[in-house]
Amino acid sequence: MTMTLAISPQRKRIAKAISLAKSYNHHITATQNVRNGNPRIVGRRITVSDIVICHLHQGQSIADICVDYALNPAQVHAALAYYYDHQSVIDAKIRDDREAYQMAYQNQDSAFLQLLENA
Repeated sequence: MTMTLAISPQRKRIAKAISLAKSYNHHITATQNVRNGNPRIVGRRITVSDIVICHLHQGQSIADICVDYALNPAQVHAALAYYYDHQSVIDAKIRDDREAYQMAYQNQDSAFLQLLENA
């Protein structure tokens, strides 16, 4: 007689959540005085938002991001996993940063902007 153990769907979800948390836990950190406390790659100043912008908004491949920023694939995948777990917060931060940049750009001295555009 063989005996099979049934694992409840809830236990499977909990195990998967723990596994996902562990997958990026040692790659992602947030420090109050570094990059305004935004989540970033451990030991680096590149943020999860930076990775998301490169990959999802600019279409860079994971391999290209690794080369450009001297990261390993696990770090980039961890940043993307973190992003998908916190997508609404990070998307709002990216949107706010973009709006702040556009406002600052529009408020620049037009002579200075003309000089930049002609350079």
